[in-house]
Amino acid sequence: MNQKMIDFFKSTRIFITKHSPEILTGIGITGMITSTVLAVKATPKALKLIENKKKEINTDNLNTIDTIKAAWKPYIPTVLVGLASATCIIGASATNYKRNAALASAYALSERTLLRYRDKVIDTIGERKEHQIKEKVAQDELNNNKINNSQIIITGQGDTLCMDSYSGRYFKSNMEFIKRIVNELNRRLVYENYISLNEFYGELGLDNVKNGELVGWNLNSGLIDPTFSTCLTDDGQPCLVLDFTIDPKYDYDKLI
Repeated sequence: MNQKMIDFFKSTRIFITKHSPEILTGIGITGMITSTVLAVKATPKALKLIENKKKEINTDNLNTIDTIKAAWKPYIPTVLVGLASATCIIGASATNYKRNAALASAYALSERTLLRYRDKVIDTIGERKEHQIKEKVAQDELNNNKINNSQIIITGQGDTLCMDSYSGRYFKSNMEFIKRIVNELNRRLVYENYISLNEFYGELGLDNVKNGELVGWNLNSGLIDPTFSTCLTDDGQPCLVLDFTIDPKYDYDKLI
C-alpha cells in the first residue's frame, strides 16, 4: 500500500472519529425516514394478510392478538431499521456527553492552573504591578473593540462609560451600582447555589446574550468577583472595563 493510500485512510479515520456524533445523527435521521417509508409500503401487505386470515377462519373481525399474528411479518424491516436508527441517535448522544464531560474537566483544570499562575504572579511581582499588567490588558481589549456611540446602552443607573469584557458591549452605569448588584447576586448565590450570566446582565440593565443561560457561577467555584480597569477610549473618554476574577463557566448549575 503506497503512502497516499495510507494518508487517505488515516485522514478518513480521523474525520470519522472527529465527526462521529454528526454522522451517527445523520444516519439515525435517515433511518427514521426510511423506517416510515417501509412502514407505509408494508401496510398494504399487512392488510392483505389480515384479510386472508379472516377468510381462513371465516370471520369478519379479528381480535388484537390474531391481527398482530397475521400482520407482523411485513413490518420486520421497519422495526429493524427503526432500532438501528435509534441506536445511532443514542450513540451520538452518548459520544457528545463523553466529549462534553472531557471538555468540562479540561476547562476546570485550565481554570485551576490559571488561578494558581495568577496567584504566583502576584506573589512574585506584587499586587500593584499585577494590577498594572491587568490594566494594560484591559486597554488593549478596549482598543481592539472600537466604540460606537450609537450602540452605547443607557441603563439609567449612572453616567460612567463602561465596557463588559465578556460580551464586548458598552453601556452607561457606575462602579458603586455594579458592586451593589454583585453583592445582591452573591447573597442569592449563597442560597440558590448558582447564578447565570444572563441574570447578572439583567440586574445590570443589559439584554440577555445568546449563551448567557449556558454559563454562570456556582457556589463551589466562589462568589462573583468583578474587577475594574480604568482605561481611555480613542477619543479620550475614561471607560471602566468590567471583568471577573472567576469567569462564568459552562455547567455552572451542576454542583460537584
